[in-house]
Amino acid sequence: MALDQDRSATADVEARVDSGEHGGLDSKLLASASLPERDETEISTGPDGSPLAAQPPWRKDFPIDWPVDQFVARRDFAKFLVLTSGAFVTGQAWIAAQHLIRSRRPAPPRVRIASLSATPPGSSQVFGYPNAHDKCLLIRSSDGELLAYSQACTHLSCAVVPRIEEGVLHCPCHEGYFDLKTGRNIAGPPPRPLPKIELSVEGDDIYAIGIDERTV
Repeated sequence: MALDQDRSATADVEARVDSGEHGGLDSKLLASASLPERDETEISTGPDGSPLAAQPPWRKDFPIDWPVDQFVARRDFAKFLVLTSGAFVTGQAWIAAQHLIRSRRPAPPRVRIASLSATPPGSSQVFGYPNAHDKCLLIRSSDGELLAYSQACTHLSCAVVPRIEEGVLHCPCHEGYFDLKTGRNIAGPPPRPLPKIELSVEGDDIYAIGIDERTV
């Protein structure tokens, strides 16, 4: 008996849904069952700019306020511009601060690093400058020219090795190469030249008197 009543109630609902009065299970019935009521005056225009009355029926059932969406997009774009500008200004301020710090650093000390008589042509030796832990290379080329560079590769600070006869300084960590005469990066990943140590020779004494931090 109860089963017959359930079947009758189901059939009655299906009949009312499928009746001509409702025009079948149309989109309006679905929309009213799943979506909250919305005042049509709150809906401005569709994406094509036509008024609501000219929009197809399905768009009325799935209303989207396009001007509001565009407003949100513009707001997000403006927020992106503000954040990007802030990052740019921060970067510029950091560069300016670093430049100011470097300009206020005391001049590098004058340090005796070797004797000329103990540095024959075709030889090299390691010294510390401006501090003992800042390892540098003093090189005397085959033609007798004195050269000095920081030993730290400008890629990841591995120690470079002079190859005097080949005319290069080699970084064995990532196969970087620098020109022996200039210290400029010529191959591999190093992005800039080695810092050059400025030298002064007085009699038999070789002095380090400054550092040339080069970028190109």
